Amino acid sequence: MLADVTAPGTRHSVAALRRLLDLLARGAPAEEFARPAADAREAGVRGGDLAAITDATDVALRIRRTLSQHRRREAQLTALFDTASDLAALRDLDAVLRAIVHRAKLLLGTDVTYLSLNDELAGDTYMRVTDGSVAAAFQQVRLGMGEGLGGLVAQTARPYATGDYQRDTRFHHTTTIDSAVLDEGLRAILGVPLRVGARIIGVLYAADRAPREFAAEEVALLSSLADHAAIAIDGARLLEETRAALVDLNAASETIRAHSGEMRRAEEAHDQLTDLVLRGGGADDVAAAIADILDGGILIHDADGAELACARAESLPPPTPAVAASRASGRAVSLNGTWVCAVLAGPELLGSIALTGHPDLTDVDRLLFERAGVVTALLLLLRRSVAEAEDRVRGELLGDLLSRSGDPGALSARARRLGVDLARPHCVFVADGESADRHRLLAVAARHAQAGKGLAGIHEGHVVLVAPTDAPGPGARTLAAELGQAVGSPVTVGAAGPAAGLAELPTVHTEAGRCLSALRVLGHTGHGGATDELGFVGVLLGDRADLGGYVRATLGPVLDYDAERGTDLVGTLDAYFAEGASLTRTKTALHVHVNTVVQRLERVGRLLGQDWNSPARTLEIQLALRLNGLTSAGRAEIRPPGTR
Repeated sequence: MLADVTAPGTRHSVAALRRLLDLLARGAPAEEFARPAADAREAGVRGGDLAAITDATDVALRIRRTLSQHRRREAQLTALFDTASDLAALRDLDAVLRAIVHRAKLLLGTDVTYLSLNDELAGDTYMRVTDGSVAAAFQQVRLGMGEGLGGLVAQTARPYATGDYQRDTRFHHTTTIDSAVLDEGLRAILGVPLRVGARIIGVLYAADRAPREFAAEEVALLSSLADHAAIAIDGARLLEETRAALVDLNAASETIRAHSGEMRRAEEAHDQLTDLVLRGGGADDVAAAIADILDGGILIHDADGAELACARAESLPPPTPAVAASRASGRAVSLNGTWVCAVLAGPELLGSIALTGHPDLTDVDRLLFERAGVVTALLLLLRRSVAEAEDRVRGELLGDLLSRSGDPGALSARARRLGVDLARPHCVFVADGESADRHRLLAVAARHAQAGKGLAGIHEGHVVLVAPTDAPGPGARTLAAELGQAVGSPVTVGAAGPAAGLAELPTVHTEAGRCLSALRVLGHTGHGGATDELGFVGVLLGDRADLGGYVRATLGPVLDYDAERGTDLVGTLDAYFAEGASLTRTKTALHVHVNTVVQRLERVGRLLGQDWNSPARTLEIQLALRLNGLTSAGRAEIRPPGTR
């Protein structure tokens, strides 16, 4: 049954509903929606009609809130879409950031909005854009990480909000920040982080000059705008990097074009030098060509520092520190106005080139100089190949001489063709370097032998050198020093000889090998010596032991003293050692006073040296005394006719 719309209560209900719909239609303030129910009560509406009007009012208010939320969300989405459009047409980063800050101010309805960026070098965050700010100090404030609300957001990457900043104890207050906030008159502040991936680059703020609470949807809205701002900043950075890369690319292209002619010149020079070497040109030809190309003086040295060529320059030794630096870096280096380039074959140092009179080199000229080093390496490798072929011939002859292979006349003829005169006395030197490369050691020994008109080669696992000399000891010491310096590690050299003819060379070689072994056993590694310098060890090792020479080398001063003064110091020494070095038993054996024994032994010490009674010397002296007593020549020396 339909209600009677003409009843007074019903008429008031219908009128109230129409007013509520009108209020919704024009978006009236919330407080106006209570008016229809109040008017109905004044008109005397009671009971169910008044309850219906009240329920309708509640529904209208809910509809109003829903419409307001939809309008606010629409405005927010519009602002976000506008911001995205600004980003798509990004031309001016500052303009985009100002637009974002201004939209945040409008959407959140705050008095002030602002944006700060992190300074990674300074370790703080600074104001970049503000909207609504009136205080100059506030617009220039910097916040340390963890300081104030903004510093805490920048440090923790989390949003923070306060209804009244000055009274909020959650934040680390500083005088600078608090005074700037006070100058601006801010109370309520909301800050959200600007994120680029996992990195925080700044903070976006919304602030009011009156206390207020920020709703969750406001935090979300400001966070969305902050994300757009971060995109704008990162996009601007990428755009700037792209522009810089294009500038660098253009500059590189210009540089390439500017140097293309010089590079062609370098390539032509390299081809010219290579052709020169392949046509048989020597070190002098290469040095002259490089000097003409670079308009300077050129010096070429081998790995041992010997000068191979000089063009338009005075002779100078190679600057060793610069050669080492060039070898380590693989580039030419400058030292005191001279450019130096190590000549390398892989890691091996073949020599060096020095350029004088041209202290300033362009990059291209430096490259050309380094290419000249490569060509010089080719030259030195070709020279070494020729030298190695000749060394093989000399080594084969050496092997035949030491192994008694072939006719002596044919061997002498082969030697003469190599400039070696085997009719002269020759000594044999056997060299060994435990940590040295044997082929490197042979190369140095071969140069030494060729310079001295001798022979060098590998024989029975050692580097052997046969040289025309009659002084094996000094020659061995000199050779050990030179070889050790050349290879950079100790080299021991045993020597023997001289050999009287071809037939004795194998025997002398065997004796030199035993001398080398003795030197190493005796702890003389890195030195040189001959068998006749090894004392009684040399006597034992030598196939041609000079016993008389050993006795003279050991007891000579005492023998001469006895011969000149008619004394018997040798007899005293015999008795002293025979009696176990006892003064008491010695004076009894000699039938003299003990002081006489002491005086005679003091004389022996002055003649033979204060260490004559040391274990090593006493062994040498006792052996010499026995040999002296076993030879008639020795006895004649000890007791010349007419002496006691």
